[in-house]
Amino acid sequence: MLEFLIRDAKTAPKSFGYKLKNNLLTLEDQEEALTSPKWAYEFARDVKGANIEVCQEVVIKDPEWAYNFEKHVKGANIEVCQGGAVKNSYWAYIFARYVKGADIEVCQEGAIKDPIWAYRFARYVKGANIEVCQEAVIKNPNLSYYFAKDIKGASIEVCQEVAIKEPYWAYCFAKDVTGANIEVCQGGAIKEPKWAYYFAKDIKGANIEVCQGGAVKDPEWAYKFANYILGANIEGEIK
Repeated sequence: MLEFLIRDAKTAPKSFGYKLKNNLLTLEDQEEALTSPKWAYEFARDVKGANIEVCQEVVIKDPEWAYNFEKHVKGANIEVCQGGAVKNSYWAYIFARYVKGADIEVCQEGAIKDPIWAYRFARYVKGANIEVCQEAVIKNPNLSYYFAKDIKGASIEVCQEVAIKEPYWAYCFAKDVTGANIEVCQGGAIKEPKWAYYFAKDIKGANIEVCQGGAVKDPEWAYKFANYILGANIEGEIK
């Protein structure tokens, strides 16, 4: 019985995945390879004589494999692969960053559809248009802070307008961004007692009276303000 099972296993048709794993693919497997972008990529990469153009047509339907095709398959068309990669913001960024000869402007158009990749594009891709990336990033207070902090050429004023919409990022902006307007950031931070307290505690040039006005809205932070902030109005803290 065991002999029959072994014989059948040897003669049974092998799956594409099995052949791929065991380096058994031949040109006869190309048609099956074309049923999946991943398989088409792996087939073109591993099988000598594969029809690169035909495989590429399938691969570019998936941004991840479009990028990998250009990077690892000899004879890949960079422009065609790029067209597939930029359909996804992450892969548009990756393509621009790691593919020699990538069209930065085209990749940027894909990357800026997502603020996080717009920020990374501006930070890590040589030739990025800072103003264009900034326009995509400033929809988010968090990223507006990081953009102003990390990107040379960022508009501090523009990023600040967005960052101060959330007290924590208003505080961080004043603390970490060169050129921040302390008064403007303070106006954003004091909307929350906790950050009104920390603003007075950590930011050089903070208006203690104004910060106190924000902190006293919560007894916990009013108490801390009275105890730890030099210049606090003790009598006015806890009523």
